[in-house]
Amino acid sequence: MIRFLLLAVLCLQPLATAAQTKLQLVARSLVNPWALAFLPDGRMLVTERPGRLRIIGANGRPGEPIAGLPAVDASGQCGLLDLVVDPKFAQTRLLFWTYAEAGEGGNGVAVARGRLEDNRLADVKVIFRQLPKVRSNLHCGSRIVIAHDGRLLIGLGDRFSHKEDAQNPANHLGKVVRIDPDGSVPVDNPFVGKPGARPELWSLGHRNIQGAALHPATGDVWMVEHGPQGGDEVNVVEGGRNYGWPLVTYGRNYGTGTRIGEEGPKPGFEQPLKWWVPISIAPSGMAFVTGDRYPAWKGSLLIGAMRAEVLIRLTLDGRKVVAEERLLPNLKERIRDVRQGPDGYLYIVTDSADGKVLRLLP
Repeated sequence: MIRFLLLAVLCLQPLATAAQTKLQLVARSLVNPWALAFLPDGRMLVTERPGRLRIIGANGRPGEPIAGLPAVDASGQCGLLDLVVDPKFAQTRLLFWTYAEAGEGGNGVAVARGRLEDNRLADVKVIFRQLPKVRSNLHCGSRIVIAHDGRLLIGLGDRFSHKEDAQNPANHLGKVVRIDPDGSVPVDNPFVGKPGARPELWSLGHRNIQGAALHPATGDVWMVEHGPQGGDEVNVVEGGRNYGWPLVTYGRNYGTGTRIGEEGPKPGFEQPLKWWVPISIAPSGMAFVTGDRYPAWKGSLLIGAMRAEVLIRLTLDGRKVVAEERLLPNLKERIRDVRQGPDGYLYIVTDSADGKVLRLLP
């Protein structure tokens, strides 16, 4: 395992466990970093929203941008977004990523894959394109989860001005899609063969998914999405289900605070496992704690929060959220991503013009 140069140590407030939380600065000088992923040898890959993918070396310095990425349409909330490493990377050397792709009508989220060779990507192929493309730089989402069966589930945003389309199965706005690693459609997708529906769809009724993780025991896909003024949601995303937006939501209209839809529960729509009102936390990356380095947190779900500028820890009993704890309140930075590394440590990514990768010490 490569040992990263630890550039600084920040001591924060004690946790409820009475342990002192410390952060080690692993890397900095990243411009709006969005996603963190680990190679089998322990090196880190980081995406920057303006359109760069970098390897963080043993000295903690981001390397030169990796060559071979497709053109990225970077503006507002859109750009180069999520990144995952193929579980069989040692054999395939494949990476999968999401990004905003310009085209006729505006832009849309695309999913691409490519083989990492030294500091370049080879055999790059776009395996999914969100349709329709729209003129917006908001609510691009997006996160990728590779399920136990090897299929990809991708959470997509409603692109802000198209919220009603989240209920329309004829498009990809405000949806989760499920595809094979080559971009083909699994024959057991719930919308395959349904008139007027895109066969790639897995679920609908989402607003802006920015966090996703695979439950380590059950294999269920958990996702977190932004509400408007309140109404951020944690859901277990299951095939063929409707998650409500904008018909059923705890969120309110910006400024006025008026209702957007009905508040659940309502038959035919999935009730979130957790939601935040009346103020949004602006959730982003998420991860389950599975290692033994944090025994008091094992089994917890961690969620980065950008507006709240904290790390949320949810204690779970199956699918029930039984407690919430807000960690790192003194950090005062937007937490864009959180991942557990192959060394068992937890890492967070902060979103700013001087973005950082930080490691949590138990």
